[in-house]
Amino acid sequence: MTDTFIATGLACLIAHVFADFVLQTRWMVTNKHRPAVLLLHAFIVFALTGLALGGSLFLAATLALAHLAIDALKTYAVPSSQRDRLWPYLTDQLAHLATIALAAYLMPNAFAQGLWAEHAENLIASALLTTGLIAATLAGGPAVGGLMQPYKAQAQPDGLDNAGRIIGLLERALIYLMVMLGEPTGIGFLIAAKSILRFDTVSQSREISEYVIIGTLASFGWALLVAFATQSLINLL
Repeated sequence: MTDTFIATGLACLIAHVFADFVLQTRWMVTNKHRPAVLLLHAFIVFALTGLALGGSLFLAATLALAHLAIDALKTYAVPSSQRDRLWPYLTDQLAHLATIALAAYLMPNAFAQGLWAEHAENLIASALLTTGLIAATLAGGPAVGGLMQPYKAQAQPDGLDNAGRIIGLLERALIYLMVMLGEPTGIGFLIAAKSILRFDTVSQSREISEYVIIGTLASFGWALLVAFATQSLINLL
């Protein structure tokens, strides 16, 4: 892999994670079956990719069209009852990653010819850290939620609205930061603290206990996987 390929691929990747997980609201996800909303999301992908590359609007437009096609296939081909499950989410994201890798392979000099080319060496580490943080926290939410979707109705513990989502975001962010800071042993204290705080809830029934354990392990596992992958890439580059 060349430095130009890596820079172009990373620029497209950070644009993708911002478009899919930061700027795509829940309303947009819910209404993506409407062509106008689908086109709006594709335009956001185009704008962010062009900005991240510092130009290269042709590559940005190509990726936006590919993103549009993948999202349209998921929206219209996958039944609505299955759309929030884990497999459509992972398939969708892997397809996006494959198009980004292919685009960077075919047009590796896109970033090198853009406005930010002279700052590439300084931007790569910060771009990787940011991409990893978004992937660990915001991208982990739909993954864990999709895994838990079949069990949600029968074992959902009572609590505040969106509390589980916020807790998941915070715990994955803390895990990511601990790994990045070289203090992964702190994750053990996080597990112990959550176990103590959740003791009354999980003691109510076996179903709720298993639901919380599976969700916690999935959330922790996702964050650890992304954090160590990000750390390895930073050390490699």
